[in-house]
Amino acid sequence: MSAADGWLLAGLVPLLGLVPVLWRIAYGEPGDRLIAQNLACLLAALALLLTAQGFGRPAYVDVALVLSVLGPAGTLVYARFLGVLPGSRLVRWIALAGVPAAVIPLCVATGPGRAMVKLLVIGALLMAGGLVTSAGSRDEGVGA
Repeated sequence: MSAADGWLLAGLVPLLGLVPVLWRIAYGEPGDRLIAQNLACLLAALALLLTAQGFGRPAYVDVALVLSVLGPAGTLVYARFLGVLPGSRLVRWIALAGVPAAVIPLCVATGPGRAMVKLLVIGALLMAGGLVTSAGSRDEGVGA
């Protein structure tokens, strides 16, 4: 088994996590769909980062960068339409534990340079976006 195969297997973990999330997006209540959309963006960005290393395709990292910026922004826009931002412990814990668990080994494999700085920026954006959008609004349950 080569190193590329290891990265691709690691990228399979967030992809498999997307299956129940996509189901929730399709068939959940509006609040659950919003949380699932937030989680889907986080998992997709992690999968893109890991598969970029496995396939040797730096362009996938650029897609993850765009997703790390637009994902939380989209969550906040939809939360504005719903009138409430539901909190989610799952999103918070994946942002706090899953993002560093993926980004730190990628930084070690990449080595010092611009690519590592880009990975650290993406990791910081994913963590910040996950924490902000999983906090929930203070007036949950109160009509807007």
